[in-house]
Amino acid sequence: MFDKRVTIFLGHYGSGKTFISVNYAIALAKMNKAVSIYDLDIVNPYFRTIDAKNMLDKNNVELVVSPYAETNVDLPALNAKAYKMLDDLSRYAVADIGGDDRGALALGRFYEKIKAEDNYDALFVLNNCRPETRDIEGAIQIMKEIEWTAKLKFTGIVNNANLGNETTEQTILRGVDFTNELSKITGLPVKFTAVRRDLIGGQLMKIKEILPIDPIKYGDWL
Repeated sequence: MFDKRVTIFLGHYGSGKTFISVNYAIALAKMNKAVSIYDLDIVNPYFRTIDAKNMLDKNNVELVVSPYAETNVDLPALNAKAYKMLDDLSRYAVADIGGDDRGALALGRFYEKIKAEDNYDALFVLNNCRPETRDIEGAIQIMKEIEWTAKLKFTGIVNNANLGNETTEQTILRGVDFTNELSKITGLPVKFTAVRRDLIGGQLMKIKEILPIDPIKYGDWL
């Protein structure tokens, strides 16, 4: 699960990329890895990763966001430090990319170096409970659009099936089946399943790779 220096999370709006990116980065830090998380969302001016700042600070994860992330200025700008993602090979990098193909535009500045280093995962975050990705055809269409814009091919899929507070064990297990079907059709491996920590147990223990998800306390950075 943690075998690449650079891990990029992409997917449809509302797929849960930010929750996964934050928890993935913290998991790396708990393995005593030097890690930075990069919010490359140029679509949403409020940069939700900033809401996890206190959570990230406590776990010694460097957060890199737009200089306007803590203001009301609506400008699609990238922090100049974002280029360190591919220049500082001593640190693990986790990138939270904006939704759909529009958000993937941010990778246009980095894809050549990403390919040159060849030590990355580009992971499609899939929540089959969302209307746009509740069928295989819809999921594949979104994947193709993101790949075309990002100029990067996906290397794997993340199962993030959830219904928020209404998520049950069966919700996740149905997501496992759906993700496995998408994996067979695309030839991409399922890298892991994201599961809210309090739900881990029972039939879910049979899942090979699980990333426990802790909630982000919004406003915690204030």
